[in-house]
Amino acid sequence: MKVTHTEIDGAVIIEPRIFEDARGYFFESFSQRDFNANVKETMFIQDNESKSSYGVMRGLHFQSPPYAQAKLVRCVKGAVLDVAVDIRKGSPTYGRHVAVELTEDNHLQFFIPKGFAHGFAVLSETAVFQYKCDEFYHPESDGGISILDGSLGIDWKIPFEKAILSEKDTRHPLFKDFDSPFIY
Repeated sequence: MKVTHTEIDGAVIIEPRIFEDARGYFFESFSQRDFNANVKETMFIQDNESKSSYGVMRGLHFQSPPYAQAKLVRCVKGAVLDVAVDIRKGSPTYGRHVAVELTEDNHLQFFIPKGFAHGFAVLSETAVFQYKCDEFYHPESDGGISILDGSLGIDWKIPFEKAILSEKDTRHPLFKDFDSPFIY
């Protein structure tokens, strides 16, 4: 696997080695040994999957300590713009984001460490999105920042008038009104 460190410490893009021939392709989508050696020692304990249609925006979500989650995400059908926002108080990149297009064709994966808010926008007609988490879901620790907050400078690549959000995601505070539970 090829590991690309982004401009924000901890957020990593992973490109698998793909073996293609006339039959199709094969790649190792996850190896605990290789991940621990090349990215970060992490034990994933829960896998999630979502299916969404064009314009669906999910996020920007996180779980507060002591149930903070790191995630390893990928799009197995369609295409999404995946975004991680650094919400670690004291971080030199606090409030900045990394965006990466994850598609069924590029097979990229994105590692989002604890201390980041995470979200994605569906760019294709439909998308199937998978994520590995290193902590179980704890609804009492659920948190978020408004995915439509223009002050974050995120180009979601879809017009806001076509955005489809859950009611929960419309209630998240703007970044300026957010008090992060994470310390760098």
